[in-house]
Amino acid sequence: MARKIIVLGAGMVGVSVAWHLVRRGHDVTLVDRREPGLETSFGNAGIIQREAVRPYAFPRDVATLLRVVPNRQVDIRYRPSGMLSAAGPLLDYWLNSSGKRYERIVNEWASLIMRCQDAHAPMIEAAGAEALVRKGGWLELYRTQKELEERQKEAQENHERFGVEYEVLDAEALYAKEPHLGKGLVGAIHWTQPWMVSDPGGLVQAYARSFAEQGGQVMKASVEDVRQVEGGWQVDTSEGPLEAEEVVVALGPWAGELLGRLGMKVPLFVKRGYHMHYSAEGEAKLNHWVMDAEKGFLLEPMRAGIRLTTGAELADLESPPQYKQLAAAEKVARKLFPLGKRRDSQPWKGARPCLPDMKPVIGPAPNKEGLWLAFGHGHQGFTLGPATGELLAQMMDGETPAVDMAPFRVDRF
Repeated sequence: MARKIIVLGAGMVGVSVAWHLVRRGHDVTLVDRREPGLETSFGNAGIIQREAVRPYAFPRDVATLLRVVPNRQVDIRYRPSGMLSAAGPLLDYWLNSSGKRYERIVNEWASLIMRCQDAHAPMIEAAGAEALVRKGGWLELYRTQKELEERQKEAQENHERFGVEYEVLDAEALYAKEPHLGKGLVGAIHWTQPWMVSDPGGLVQAYARSFAEQGGQVMKASVEDVRQVEGGWQVDTSEGPLEAEEVVVALGPWAGELLGRLGMKVPLFVKRGYHMHYSAEGEAKLNHWVMDAEKGFLLEPMRAGIRLTTGAELADLESPPQYKQLAAAEKVARKLFPLGKRRDSQPWKGARPCLPDMKPVIGPAPNKEGLWLAFGHGHQGFTLGPATGELLAQMMDGETPAVDMAPFRVDRF
C-alpha cells in the first residue's frame, strides 16, 4: 500500500533510498538544505568500488602508529580536539580492527559491497547517466616490491572469498598503461571490476532527476526538528512543516545530532577529506584513476580536471578547514604525475560519516515506529547508496531483504 514518506538527506544514500521508494509507488519527499549531491557525495574519488570488500581498519602496528604521531603524513592527519571528542568511538574502532572481530565485520560488510554494481546499474540506466560512468577499473600503485607482494596476497584471498577480480602489473606493464607517471614505481594492482564516475555529484543529481521524473518531490530546506505525532511524523523545515507516515534519516555526518534530539545516542564520528582539481602539464595524460598506495592519495581524471583526493583527517565535523594535508599530497603528487595549475578557487572539504565497527546503520529505529535510518557508510556511501536504498525499501515494505540486515541495526550499539 502506498504511503507518504519523507527522506532527510540528498546525498547518494538519501537519493537512492528515495528513488527506490518512489519506484515502489510511495509518495516521497526528499529534503536537504542544498541541492542533491553537493555535500559529501560531491567530493569523493568517484569509484563504485566492487573490490572494497574489506573496510578501512584502524592501524594497529607500532611502526604505522609512530609514523602517524608527528601529524605530517599524507594519508592520515588528526586534530587533538577531534581525537578527544571521538575518543570512545575511536577506541572501539581500534578494538574492532583485528582478529575475529574484524573478520566477522569483513563478511558482513562484503555482503553489501558485492551488491553495489547490480544496484547502481538500473539507476544509471533509468537516469540516462551512462556517459558519466567508465568501466575498466583503476590502478593501485606501489613503490616497493614487498608492499606490492603483500597486497597481491590479500587480493588473491579476496578473489577466492568474494569474487574480486584483479591483475598484477609489473613496472613495464604499468608504464605501458600510464606512460606519464613518474619514475620509481615497481608495479600496481589493477582492480578490473570497479566503475569510475567522472562527476560524482553529477551522478547523484542524475539519480535525483530520475526520482523526480517518477513523481518524487525534491525540497530544498533546512531540517529544524523531527517529532512523532499521531499517525506518523512531523518534520519542521525552513520552508514549513511536513507530515508523513514514515521518515528516513539519511543525513550522513549530520545524522547523529538529529538522532540525539530524538533520544538516540549513536557513536558517529567523521573522517574529513579534501580535494582540488588541476590541469595537466603539456601533453601529459592520465588514463586511469590511480592511487599512490604507499603515500595515501588518489588522482582521478574527471570532467572538472584531474582531481587530487586526500586521505583522512580526524577532526570535528565543523572545525575550520586546514589545508596542510592537501598541500603535502600535492607536493608528492606532482612528482608522480605532471600536474599543472589548480583549477578551483579553493579546496573542497567534506566529511565521511563513520561508526566504530566500520559498518553503516540501515534499518528501523527501535521503539520509534515509522522512523528508519540509513547512514554511517564511511568511505563507501557513494558505492553503497543504491544497495542501501534497495535493501531499506524492502524492509520498509515488509519484505525479507536480499541480505541479512541484523548486523546493520542501530541497536547493536
